[in-house]
Amino acid sequence: MRRSDLEHAIRAATEIIRQEAVIIIGSQAILGSLTEDELPAEATLSEEVDIAPLKDDDAQSLATELDAAIGEMSHFHETHGFYVQGVGRDTAVLPAGCADRLVKVKNANTNDRTGLCLEPHDLHPGSDATSG
Repeated sequence: MRRSDLEHAIRAATEIIRQEAVIIIGSQAILGSLTEDELPAEATLSEEVDIAPLKDDDAQSLATELDAAIGEMSHFHETHGFYVQGVGRDTAVLPAGCADRLVKVKNANTNDRTGLCLEPHDLHPGSDATSG
C-alpha cells in the first residue's frame, strides 16, 4: 500500500460512514508518518488498511458497513488492489496516551477529511498495540 492508497481509503471510508474523520489502527497507519519510499518494501505489502469509525454503535454497524462496501473481495478491492477492514475502536489494545499522539492525514486527496493514524512508536511490536 502506498500513501496515496491510504488517502483514498480515508476519503472512501469517511464518505461511506458520513463522518469527517476515522482512525487508522493497523500496520498501515505508518503511512501517516512515513512515505512508502522511507519504509522497507515489506512494510507496504499489505492490501488491507484497518479503519475504525470515530463514532459507532455497540453493534459496530458502521464498521460492518465499511466491510460491506469497500472490504475484502468487494468491487473496490478488485478495482484498486487494496481494501478497508472496518474495525471497532476496541479491536486493538492501544498504549496509554496514544490519542494525544495521533498523526493527522488531511489534504486535498482526502477531500479534506481526516485519517487519524497511530504514531509509529504506538505501532511498534514492543508497545501494547495488538492490531496489525
